[in-house]
Amino acid sequence: MIEQRLRELGLDLPPPSPPAATYDPYVKAGFLVFVSGQLPVWKGDLKYVGKVGLAFSIEDGQEAARLCALNILTQLKVACEGDLNRVMRCVRLGGFVNATDDFKDHSKVMNGASELMIALFGEKGRHARVAVGVNALPLGVAVEVDAIFEVDM
Repeated sequence: MIEQRLRELGLDLPPPSPPAATYDPYVKAGFLVFVSGQLPVWKGDLKYVGKVGLAFSIEDGQEAARLCALNILTQLKVACEGDLNRVMRCVRLGGFVNATDDFKDHSKVMNGASELMIALFGEKGRHARVAVGVNALPLGVAVEVDAIFEVDM
């Protein structure tokens, strides 16, 4: 059902990216899956390097957040042994936006990830969220997103 919804939305999941440092891409704890922060990477290529409000618009930032969310879904799919239908709920998304000091629309940028979760999972995709502005992110990317999901183990 979720795979079909991905196709209906015209979306492909990228291959899983290996961790860039000493951490696991996801951790299972009970019925929760914690997905580590994902960057805007597509098939091994780093995208959206720079600051929102300088190099990128709000809309570009939303696309970067959406790409991070696709990488989250890839890691989640691995955690669910290939079956995204086991997702019971997206519990929380955390977003970090590499932005200029005067940028104030971090939450609008994070809508790119949030809207994807709702489009894919429906009501189960609605979640709590945080959107934080930062002065730098790993590898200079514009956005990083992490997530917590409840899954049927």
